[in-house]
Amino acid sequence: MSFLQGIAASSGIAIAKAYRLVEPDLSFSKKTVEDADNEVGRFQQALATSKSELEAIREKAEKDLGADKAAIFDAHLLVLSDPELISPIEDKIKTEKVNAEQALKETADMFVSMFEQMDNEYMKERAADIRDVTKRVLSHLLGVQVVNPSMIAEEVIIIAEDLTPSDTAQLNRQFVKGFTTDIGGRTSHSAIMARSMEIPAVVGTKTATEEIQNGDMVIVDGLTGQVHVNPTPEAIESYKEQNAAFEAQKAEWAKLVNEKTVSADGHHVELAANIGTPKDLKGVINNGGEAVGLYRTEFLYMGRDQLPTEEEQFEAYKAVLEGMEGKPVVVRTLDIGGDKELPYLNLPKEMNPFLGFRAIRLCLEEQDIFRTQLRALLRASSYGNLKIMFPMIATLDEFRQGKAILEEEKQKLSSEGVKTADKIELGIMVEIPSTAVLADQFAKEVDFFSIGTNDLIQYTMAADRMNERVSYLYQPYNPAILRLVKMVIDAAHKEGKWAGMCGEMAGDETAIPLLLGLGLDEFSMSATSILKARSQILRLSTEEMKELAEKALQMGTAEEVVAAVKQATQK
Repeated sequence: MSFLQGIAASSGIAIAKAYRLVEPDLSFSKKTVEDADNEVGRFQQALATSKSELEAIREKAEKDLGADKAAIFDAHLLVLSDPELISPIEDKIKTEKVNAEQALKETADMFVSMFEQMDNEYMKERAADIRDVTKRVLSHLLGVQVVNPSMIAEEVIIIAEDLTPSDTAQLNRQFVKGFTTDIGGRTSHSAIMARSMEIPAVVGTKTATEEIQNGDMVIVDGLTGQVHVNPTPEAIESYKEQNAAFEAQKAEWAKLVNEKTVSADGHHVELAANIGTPKDLKGVINNGGEAVGLYRTEFLYMGRDQLPTEEEQFEAYKAVLEGMEGKPVVVRTLDIGGDKELPYLNLPKEMNPFLGFRAIRLCLEEQDIFRTQLRALLRASSYGNLKIMFPMIATLDEFRQGKAILEEEKQKLSSEGVKTADKIELGIMVEIPSTAVLADQFAKEVDFFSIGTNDLIQYTMAADRMNERVSYLYQPYNPAILRLVKMVIDAAHKEGKWAGMCGEMAGDETAIPLLLGLGLDEFSMSATSILKARSQILRLSTEEMKELAEKALQMGTAEEVVAAVKQATQK
């Protein structure tokens, strides 16, 4: 029996035989070809086959996981259709008379190298997309069968160096009980998708593929990040008991589906869900969501070759509002940019897109796009409890401009005889430190705040959360972050407004006691986290958590804060 320690990426315990997703042998030799046109045709056939496969994978992902997760494959399909990649390969075959495999490898390697050298995480992710896609094309050129996770027909645990988005989307939940990888973190694509699929996962073990062979018995503990290889019968029995306890715990949480979220001393907070499409509503309702705290509307715009029409948007917003039956639905206006691109807008490439022309900045300049969305939202508002928020607001002027455009569109609809809700709360996402610092002024004009901690943390700490070398600086519990959160909440309450949070931190077991103590009104998280969070809050005293939060604000490090939370909550 051996033991590996990794990062707990998706909760749960899995016990099954190992199934190694190993790289196929894609080696080949450079050859001179006589018939270049025939070789180009062979390349085009491999492209077409790859496209068909990816479209099928995308369709399965959308059906099983929702459009937001399936959108990952849109980037892969775009690579296969990108003339800047395809044309040089075909030109190389024709001019240098080389085989398609060589032309593909040389061209792809050039682009991968170029993107990896850029000091920009988004472009580095594009390098990974090119690698994933060209490997698929190369396998078809060579006639090599790439391992297909969707064909697994017995209970297994996947062992891999990493899982590409296309690998993860093909996992059959009936047979794939868990997975473990050498690399990755909690924010990697595979980890996020594992949580959506509720498959236990441990990532970042470094040596899983070296130490685990096909058929080895494996235990993946997604609660602690431990992986046991060929465990003793006693260890297996112990983990079966732990798994039974975990399943029983989930069953207990499920009993809270129709309960209000009230602390031990009677303080009510709202537990909401983050969604990407109307299909996600089922998960919200099944997990007892009291609201939708973040509707990411950008997924309506992604995975297509043109902007969605006003009517298409209206139908999507109406479906969510009606589905929530009068419960609040906070819709974020278009948040494109950073790691979310719309190729059909032909926006210029930026050195640092996360700090560039995105979100509200794009909408205020491209007003036709913005006005169409606002009209659709206003038309849908009479079908439920709509709240609108603008993303990435940095200045009061940006908020005022956005509000003025919203009012103009509301007046136009009124003059056209179109009914809209009498009162629609208008708020902002607080994800830029300057906005948090100036929250007392914003609170006089907005109806609510929703704190987007994913960006707020990386902007405050000047550390890209996707960059492994500086990932230690992604610190949700750092007292600097807690002080900014407190400033926002206090500013809202002073003006009689409410403050929510829609970043990963809102569903974090360590952060929840602190946020409760800081006075957060609404916690918005992935739907699968709601019942666990509700159970936790039911056991916490708001007054005691206030004392904890006050102490944490005076501490110097995130480690001190974590220790204080453990001490206060494990009585």
